[in-house]
Amino acid sequence: MKTCSAAILLLFFVIGHGSSENSTTSRGCGLDIFPRYVYLCDLDAIWGIVVEAVAGAGVLTTLLLMLILLVRLPFITEKEKKSPLGIHFLFLFGTLGLFGLAFAFIIKEDEAICSTRRFLWGVLFSLCFSCLLAQGWRIRKLVRHGKSPCGLHMFGMVICLMLVQVIIAVEWIILTVVRDGKLACSYEPMDFVMVLIYVMFLMVATLGLSFFTLCGKFQKWKKNGVCLIITIILSILIWIAWMTMYLYGNNELSKSDHWSDPTLAIALVSSGWVFLIFHGIIEVHCTILPAPQENTTNYFDTSQPRMRETPFEDDIQLPRSYMENKAFSMDEHNAAMRAGGFRNGSVGSRPSAPFRSNVYQPTEMAVVLNGGTIPTAPPSYTGRHLW
Repeated sequence: MKTCSAAILLLFFVIGHGSSENSTTSRGCGLDIFPRYVYLCDLDAIWGIVVEAVAGAGVLTTLLLMLILLVRLPFITEKEKKSPLGIHFLFLFGTLGLFGLAFAFIIKEDEAICSTRRFLWGVLFSLCFSCLLAQGWRIRKLVRHGKSPCGLHMFGMVICLMLVQVIIAVEWIILTVVRDGKLACSYEPMDFVMVLIYVMFLMVATLGLSFFTLCGKFQKWKKNGVCLIITIILSILIWIAWMTMYLYGNNELSKSDHWSDPTLAIALVSSGWVFLIFHGIIEVHCTILPAPQENTTNYFDTSQPRMRETPFEDDIQLPRSYMENKAFSMDEHNAAMRAGGFRNGSVGSRPSAPFRSNVYQPTEMAVVLNGGTIPTAPPSYTGRHLW
């Protein structure tokens, strides 16, 4: 943890060097740009350009994932993959909001911007962590029972959990801005963090539930549980880092006026990319992946049991007519051999008439043994033509 804090502190020293300098002109910006948007292009305060680029890439990636999921929607037929589509879209929408909110911390604050920051920060994070909590519930059911909860139940669960943070944020703004008459931008960092206690509760609940996703007999869903654990642990570490810098680190370094906005902006884009890399991309890939054919036999799999080496007649009951014809053909073959063969290209004479009267009809075996031609009776034979 000390190493993580030291790395973040070094990052702020590098990217925040230019933000402490007061200059009348901004290198990299035009002369007609509004002062509130100066950090979007100021090369001296490079943190704004870095956060802007990373957040922009996150927006494009999230929109691409949502488009892929929407295009592949008609081809998703498995119930286990179709039921969580609602929370997948909500999660991607919340991640998209985190990247968009990062621009609100690059722009210089005013009353509208501050109100947006105070309201959306907790609401968007509560939406994302509610989706992760519902996802943990789903994976736990899949690992233990092989069945996914109803999609409407998970969607309703996420909305209800998010509405709690919406009520908390609205009450905070009403009590401080409307009732007390304070400015929207005049709030203490501790007040900002205290309003997020409910979001922290969602994080801890998701972490506890995620460990139960590794206990069950259906192994193929445990990979999703591992990705969920990694996502929530990295998110908790990011939250510990930004709260430490926001509450204590900036004051100790006497940089609270200049580093507060970069601290929160970096926390937003870092959390957004953790959500995308370790959860969003993986879940979308698993959802659009075609289901394997369960009935297809893999003849190259040596782990499969070998087939029984038994005669053909032991496994399949043949028709009675086939067995009788087969017996006739064998009798005909034996009698022909005793008589010395046939006249059509073979040695010996044809079998006698009494033998021919016992044959019901020529079979395939008789034709093969006779060289491919159907045997006929001799001209002197006056009996019934049986061939």
